Amino acid sequence: MMEINKIYNENCLDTMSRMPNDFIDLTVTSPPYDNLRNYNGYTFDFESIAHELFRVTKHGGVVVWIVGDTTINGSETGTSFKQALYFKKIGFNLHDTMIYHKESIPTQKNRYQQHFEYMFVMCKGKIKNTNLIKIKCKLYGKKSSKHSDRQKNGIVKKQRSTEFTKKYKIKGNIWKYNVGYMHSTKDKIAYEHPATFPEQLANDHIISWSNPDDLVYDCFTGSGTTAKMCLRNDRNFIGSELSSEYCDIANKRIEETKKIIALEKTQMKLF
Repeated sequence: MMEINKIYNENCLDTMSRMPNDFIDLTVTSPPYDNLRNYNGYTFDFESIAHELFRVTKHGGVVVWIVGDTTINGSETGTSFKQALYFKKIGFNLHDTMIYHKESIPTQKNRYQQHFEYMFVMCKGKIKNTNLIKIKCKLYGKKSSKHSDRQKNGIVKKQRSTEFTKKYKIKGNIWKYNVGYMHSTKDKIAYEHPATFPEQLANDHIISWSNPDDLVYDCFTGSGTTAKMCLRNDRNFIGSELSSEYCDIANKRIEETKKIIALEKTQMKLF
């Protein structure tokens, strides 16, 4: 059996090779795509990783693949779409194509500023866990008396009904986060990694697609954000990271998080 709640300093293919079939409930990860960052010179074998992720994911389990494209010779690579289609080809269902919207420093001169990455939510079979995040409706409590449906033939059928707007609705699939130094996380050490994604982003996917005590995997652990948010949400985790330097960063964040959680529990007992 594999040791859980541990970051393995190795290629994720080596980690997954020791996992049995149908082992992981959820994967939340962002690969080092299109050489947009220098991850200590490491690259990855996408197709082999995709096949292993399919094998180790439980039926009903989810893989959240956060990826973007670079521009070469005036054209975006389309790597994100190619990878999403390959995941479908090997058996995953593309449950949702979500957008990670981020504020970024203007760098473009002949195109609109790039503000997003894709978050492909893929499921092995019929999805098992959906704890969808809800937000408060702006029109809560107000009457709504107009309603229409567009039929298959294109005709709009008007219906009259009077009802009050509910207090909460399911959040949309474009998630906006403030990024950058001391925004993505308050852990200063995390910024020694070149591409830390927001803690809240990892948190929102973890609570959306898994339950307490489930096992969450990150095949490109980096600074350990997914692992940290698993601890904060009572999930178990496994991580893989080739760089020993980044493993050190992740483990320091994990140990600090454990201390904070223990202190919080002690304070709760006192009150």
